[in-house]
Amino acid sequence: MAIRVSVQADSEDECVEGLAQLVDAGYQPVMMPRLLSDNRWMARAVPTREAPAVTDDGRGSVVTG
Repeated sequence: MAIRVSVQADSEDECVEGLAQLVDAGYQPVMMPRLLSDNRWMARAVPTREAPAVTDDGRGSVVTG
């Protein structure tokens, strides 16, 4: 099964921001923001092989040492 997530937005800027948040969460873009025929924006991403570890605040990995 292929896992992919989509961002739908009313503007290109909102779509870019949503895609950037997915990238920060460990996803890789597979479809950059694109204007669809019904005047909405969409982008898609897939999980990377190694998702980042999540800290207590949900903001990514922490390196200790």
